[in-house]
Amino acid sequence: MWHPLLAAVLAALAGAPAGQSAGEIEVSSVLVRLIEQREVPAEEAGVLAAVEVSDGQMVQRDDLLAQIVDAEARIAVERAKIELDIARKNVENDVGVRFAAKSLEVAKAELERSLDSIAKYPKSISDSEMDRLRLVVERGELEVEQAEYEQAIAAFTQRIKENEYEAAMEKLRRRRITAPVAGVVVDVQRRPGEWVEPGETVLRVLRIDRLRAEGFLPVAALAHELDGRAVRLVVDLPGQAGAEFPGRVVFLSPEIDPVNAQVRVWAEIENRGLRLRPGMRARMIVDARPADGSP
Repeated sequence: MWHPLLAAVLAALAGAPAGQSAGEIEVSSVLVRLIEQREVPAEEAGVLAAVEVSDGQMVQRDDLLAQIVDAEARIAVERAKIELDIARKNVENDVGVRFAAKSLEVAKAELERSLDSIAKYPKSISDSEMDRLRLVVERGELEVEQAEYEQAIAAFTQRIKENEYEAAMEKLRRRRITAPVAGVVVDVQRRPGEWVEPGETVLRVLRIDRLRAEGFLPVAALAHELDGRAVRLVVDLPGQAGAEFPGRVVFLSPEIDPVNAQVRVWAEIENRGLRLRPGMRARMIVDARPADGSP
């Protein structure tokens, strides 16, 4: 935490140069760098059927970059889909449960009629016949339980087939090599007809819609709270000197260089029109004015 008096002195020492608004801090030399670059690997082993992009081509996230031969994977998906459809039909089919329940209902009705007959006319039905009727009812109850059990097993089987279908779809998806980020394709390393192994890099994608501007601030600039502040990146482009790009401070190093008393700062810059290129040199203006707009 800076002492208020020291902060005031440092702020005064960091007065704005000619042509720069009060409350703005200039970083005279910044380097434009990539924020993100990805080496895009194969996820499955196989022969490349196609490479759909070339060096320098712009792509969006999830665009198809290359395709591994997937005929076998497609057959596996179709088989898993058929087995899943069968499993779903088995779950929907409750004929066994309904038939067992109806058979039990008939058996109970027959036993009830026999009991009524005995009540009116003793010895009208033999004991062995009554035992048989009771056995039929008990068997019917067991058949209902068995049918319900088979229905529950069918539901579990359906869940297994759903998982198998999803696994087959995932294996098919993994044979599609897609862009992990929006950007520009560079360094295409593999060609159609070549064999690839899981983890082998097929190409690289550089994200260039947002770039990092990296430079150094004098210690005096730390009198201001700069994290999250708006910046303007000023760069001379072919045919357009002093082109500006907006951005925001995202990082201030906690370390001060003991040799030159400077602190490293990073800002993320919106690369409008994709005119900025990594490696460019520029200068950056940081808006250090208080949030209420007071000087």
